[in-house]
Amino acid sequence: MTRIRMGLVGGGDGAFIGAVHRMAAELDGRIELVCGAFSSDPSRSKRFGQELYGLPLDRSYGTFNEMMAEESKLPAEKRMHFVVIATPNHLHFPVAELSLQTGFHVMSDKPVTFDLAEAKTLRTLATQKNLLFGVTHNYTGYPMVKEARQLVKTGALGSIRRVVVEYIQGWLSEPLETQGNKQAIWRTDPKFSGSAGCMGDIGTHGENLLEYVTGLEIDSLCADLTTFVPGRLLEDDGNVLLRFSNGARGVLLASQIAVGEENGLKLRVYGERASLEWGQMEPNSLIVRWPDRPFEVRRTGGPGVSEAATAATRLPAGHPEGFLEAFALLYRNFAAVLEARLVGRDPTPEELDFPTIDDGVRGMAFIDAVVDSSKRGGVWTDFPLSS
Repeated sequence: MTRIRMGLVGGGDGAFIGAVHRMAAELDGRIELVCGAFSSDPSRSKRFGQELYGLPLDRSYGTFNEMMAEESKLPAEKRMHFVVIATPNHLHFPVAELSLQTGFHVMSDKPVTFDLAEAKTLRTLATQKNLLFGVTHNYTGYPMVKEARQLVKTGALGSIRRVVVEYIQGWLSEPLETQGNKQAIWRTDPKFSGSAGCMGDIGTHGENLLEYVTGLEIDSLCADLTTFVPGRLLEDDGNVLLRFSNGARGVLLASQIAVGEENGLKLRVYGERASLEWGQMEPNSLIVRWPDRPFEVRRTGGPGVSEAATAATRLPAGHPEGFLEAFALLYRNFAAVLEARLVGRDPTPEELDFPTIDDGVRGMAFIDAVVDSSKRGGVWTDFPLSS
């Protein structure tokens, strides 16, 4: 089997996440970037393809529409297999829809679309076309996140009673959108970002992480969103109370104005028998606390961890694995499932472990419920049905 071929939409000069997608996708040697459309300006897009990514001129496209049309004309052994979407949120839907309609699998950045209706449309289309649709909630790729999930699944914690997740950053504590910062400009503008600011950008990561680890689904929520920076059009801070399907309770905090904070994603899960704690700033450690003995610190690659965590580990213990490795695991699994389809075998459960369009739909439902609750004064709001 040759390497899986990837096309990239977005990731031009000044972008952050496009280059991360490319590095993560290629880390394990199973995927190669073969084409792309990298800017809304066709001439810049073609130039970026050659200068930033080393692509030939005929595979550096001016627009994503051109990319879909031209790639579909190529022989099967040359054309891309799937499309990566690394654009501002307002472009996720049109790029994904056209990709699916043209017959290409999709890996999209989050949040998956501009609104919930678009996400549901893409889920229906992906099902109809029988195409893979991944979503890069990359924090689920960490080995110790998988260890935490396995502990919950095996009942080590007992019934879950309380979940606390926080995602705290400080980079938007000043009005960077008025100072020419490209990343701040689109993230704080509802025309490009959608109805939510920090809750869409990082709050959805918290929502996905807590549901992935606990296996619970949010049943209802109560939200309080605030815009602290004067003149900003979307919230930059928020607090959400959560009720889960099993009766558990939780809190989700998201902020981008917490001065001095870097990328503080942290999850705590409290069960009847034990609790666990994991943080993205120290991702190779998982703390497990018991009521009747000293707490444990489980380590990536260390002794006694689950098969799920071991399968997600590339290096021996003591060789830290971080953001890119976790991001890459999603691509490794996505590529394995795509390869399985191409050669006619069934993928393994481990290979199927990556976020899908179903997770993308739940993320958009979370945004809708949070924004609606806050607008109505923080009333309890049922989680929108994702079917």
